[in-house]
Amino acid sequence: MLVSISISLVRSLDKFTALLRRDLLTALRYRSGLVLAAAGGALELAGLYYLSRAIGPSFRPEGMDSYPFLLVGTGLYSFLLMGVSCVVSAIQEAQQAGTLEVLMTTPTGGSTLLLLSALSSLTARGLTFSMYLSMGLLLASSSFNSASLLACVIVVVLSFAVAAALGLGTAALQLLTHRGSAILWLLGSAVWMLVGAMFPVSALPRWVQFVSLAIPMTHAITAMRLALVSPGFSAALLRETAVLAAFAIVSLPIGFIMFEKALRHARLSGSLSYC
Repeated sequence: MLVSISISLVRSLDKFTALLRRDLLTALRYRSGLVLAAAGGALELAGLYYLSRAIGPSFRPEGMDSYPFLLVGTGLYSFLLMGVSCVVSAIQEAQQAGTLEVLMTTPTGGSTLLLLSALSSLTARGLTFSMYLSMGLLLASSSFNSASLLACVIVVVLSFAVAAALGLGTAALQLLTHRGSAILWLLGSAVWMLVGAMFPVSALPRWVQFVSLAIPMTHAITAMRLALVSPGFSAALLRETAVLAAFAIVSLPIGFIMFEKALRHARLSGSLSYC
């Protein structure tokens, strides 16, 4: 049993390494895109910095300075949304290229193949977010200790899991409706104001706050902010991390089941690729 699991993990790691190498070579081939992305990130950091200066030091949402508050909220929300988009794009691109049917006949399971295809993009997004956050905190002259670093890593890993689960669910909708990107855009536009990315959730009406607490992104953003302002693992940070972990544990199996059922339906109906 343990031997078969080990062999499966080694094979998955080999496949992930191959896909990571492919995406790295593609990124190096289009270096201008990396330059434009870096310039866009720098402009966003500057925009948030001057916005926080315009707001003034008296505004301290959730006990934080306004700049780190905005930095974490917008940065982590964008990372999560782009993480979901990476999973959907992996399916959409294969559908448009007409290669999805071939890919789904390989020995690797459909859900596993999809996550492996998106994992390198997710990793790149995670590194980009880490650099974005580090540069922003340096600009804000914020202190950062080892406990904060460990807490941030834990939150990012759990956020990865949540993004993968949401991506699987949206990819299932892509298989069924061929409108996964539109659905993702609609959800992203509707959710951003509920998760506390730009302002505290406490500013929302009471009944909307309950809706906000049912969204895993809310707890991811709150946990990341607490990790930065708490000297250690505070009770509030542990609570938010536990809630985020619960979302990941519950949503990942649901995402796998949704995708596998949608994949089976698409195979039977002959709608794996675009007509």
